[in-house]
Amino acid sequence: MKVFVTGVGGQLGHDVMNELAKRGYEGIGSDIALQYSGIADGSAVTEMPYMQLDITDASAVKAALDSVAPDAVVHCAAWTAVDLAEDDDKVEKVRLVNATGTDNIARACKKLDCKMLYLSTDYVFDGQGTKAWEPDCRDYRPLNVYGQTKLEGELAVAEHLEKFFIVRIAWVFGVNGKNFIRTMLDLGKKYDTIRVVNDQIGTPTYTYDLARLLVDMIETEKYGYYHATNEGGFISWYDFTREIFRQAEAMGYKEYSEERVKVCPVTTEEYGVSKAKRPSNSRLDKRKLTENGFTPLPTWQDALRRYLQAIEIQDRKMEEE
Repeated sequence: MKVFVTGVGGQLGHDVMNELAKRGYEGIGSDIALQYSGIADGSAVTEMPYMQLDITDASAVKAALDSVAPDAVVHCAAWTAVDLAEDDDKVEKVRLVNATGTDNIARACKKLDCKMLYLSTDYVFDGQGTKAWEPDCRDYRPLNVYGQTKLEGELAVAEHLEKFFIVRIAWVFGVNGKNFIRTMLDLGKKYDTIRVVNDQIGTPTYTYDLARLLVDMIETEKYGYYHATNEGGFISWYDFTREIFRQAEAMGYKEYSEERVKVCPVTTEEYGVSKAKRPSNSRLDKRKLTENGFTPLPTWQDALRRYLQAIEIQDRKMEEE
C-alpha cells in the first residue's frame, strides 16, 4: 500500500510515517517546509520520502497526488494554534489551511479514487453538557475559528468523497513537537505554584498510539466518522497535570514533587487568558471503534508513562550531541 501523508513535520504526521514504515508500506511525506529529516523518538528515525507541498495551492496538490498516485491519503496538516487563529489578520489564513487546503486534498483524492483519512477535533461541537459526543452526531456548533474551519474541512471531505474516514481527536501530545505535557514540565521547573483549569473535561491522545489506529483504519474499507483518544477515563487538565508530575517524580525528577511545586485547580473563567473559547465538555464516545473491529488505544496513564520515557531518551541524545 502506498500512502501520502500531509503535515509530517508535526507530532502526528511524523508518527504515522513511522508506523507505515514498521508495516512495510510505502509512505510519502509532505509539509510546507523545504525539507524534513525526521527526529529521534527513542527508538529509530524513519528516513522519509518527502516533498514540499502547500496544501492551499490547488494545482500543487493535484500535481503532487497525481505524481504519487497513492492508495490512501492521511491528512494531518492543519493550523492548530487555537488562540492565534482568533486574530483578525489570521482568520483568512486559518481558513485557507484547514478548509480550503482540505477541500483541495479531497478533490484530488476523488479524482484518483483513493481513500482519505482526515483528522478533525472535538472543537466542531459546542462543548456543553456532560454527555460524551457521538461520532455520527451532526449538532455542530463550533466555539472558535479553529473549530469552525476544521468543521468546514469535515464538510468538504464528506461532500466530495465516499471512501473517507473522519477521525476526531482531542488533547493531542507526541514526541515530535510542542504540547501540554512539555509546557507543564517547563513550568514546573520554573515556578513553585501552577494554576491549571479543572472544568474542561476530556481524554488525552498520544500520537504514537493514534498512528497505529489510523493505519489500521486505512487497511480497511470501514469508512465513516470516528472518535479516537486514549482509554483510561475522562479527566480535567488539572488531573492530567497532577499525573504528569506524579509520574515525572517517580522517574527520579524530584523537582516535580508536591513539596516543590503546587498545582492549583481554577475554573476557566478564573484562569482567563485564552483568546479562543474552549469547550468544557471534550468527552468523546469511542464505542464505534470496537463495534467496527478496531483495537482501542491504551490508557492515557500508560501512554503518558511511555511518552515521558521517550522524551527523556530524546533529551539525553540531544545533550550528548
